[in-house]
Amino acid sequence: MFNEKLLERVKSQLAISGAELTDIEISQALRNSGALESGAELMSLARNIRSALVGYGPLEKIMQRTDITDVLIHGDGRVFIDSAAGMTFVGKLFNDATCVRSYAQRLAMQAGRRLDDAQPYVDAKLADGNRMHALLPPIAVGGPQLSIRIPNRKPFSFAELVTQQCLTLTAAADLKQLIANRDSFLVIGATGAGKTSLLASMLGEVSPTERMVVVEESTELRIEHPHVVQLEAKPATADGVGAIGMSELVRQTLRMRPDRIVIGEIRGAEVLELLLAINTGHTGSAATLHANSAAEVPSRIAALGLLAGISPNLSTEWLLQGISKIVQIKKIAGQRVVTTIAEANQITGCYEVIAKYEPITL
Repeated sequence: MFNEKLLERVKSQLAISGAELTDIEISQALRNSGALESGAELMSLARNIRSALVGYGPLEKIMQRTDITDVLIHGDGRVFIDSAAGMTFVGKLFNDATCVRSYAQRLAMQAGRRLDDAQPYVDAKLADGNRMHALLPPIAVGGPQLSIRIPNRKPFSFAELVTQQCLTLTAAADLKQLIANRDSFLVIGATGAGKTSLLASMLGEVSPTERMVVVEESTELRIEHPHVVQLEAKPATADGVGAIGMSELVRQTLRMRPDRIVIGEIRGAEVLELLLAINTGHTGSAATLHANSAAEVPSRIAALGLLAGISPNLSTEWLLQGISKIVQIKKIAGQRVVTTIAEANQITGCYEVIAKYEPITL
């Protein structure tokens, strides 16, 4: 690899020259810094240094993989990845907590965010679309913690989901019919179950004549569709001003002539704007929600509705009137599987399972 002293000399050379961080410019800075390598070795060293300065550094090879969804770095330098195979330990790729802290701070700085003792946590989108979340001591006990979420670059087709045994043939047909009927729906499941990926695949089945406006806190949905507009919430500046939240963005969608309104994940008071939109004509809209079953959804929405000043009874009423279907996805033995579809029953005030798909029949 290279030593830290050489890295510091190269950084000084680049700062003096004001050069762009290309492999060629870094190679020249290496020569000026006394590096003895030449030819292919010099270019390889330049690429490694560029990765350490503006790339993923020790995680570079891991981040080139296409099968992972999360990279988790512990304060002692241990790294884990999450993929279809489940959580896997890949090695101790950072020397100590100081290295992890510096690494997290560099990523945060590249995302235009602050991470230090006065602001010991950050949630930010990186230039390549990945999302980072970092915590520093003392709120992270035992050392800094860093996680990098990697959204799907290309959504899966229903045929691919059937091949991967995420969908049965019957489930695929039912979901296609749900989309064709313009049912408003939620995709629910636990963290890492595959809610966002499934939602993207389902929205890819929407007619190309329809216009979708998507609202997310941090852009993750990758939808293969000719008429998608994506909006992203804006965090406050370091001075605590300029924030544009999810609720405001959902209100803005109503002026954009949407056929369908999509919220990447319902987390707070924006639930009010979504329910109002769906109940005033924007059928076919969709969102994801953290919930372990369809039976939990009314109480989860009622709790979020309180943040917007809605009474639990009213939020439940609007939910059942507006969201007609709930699709649940689970991760079972490392395999993501769509297990049920539930339908709103306004008489009983709950969602009842109308279709169940057993993993053993896949």
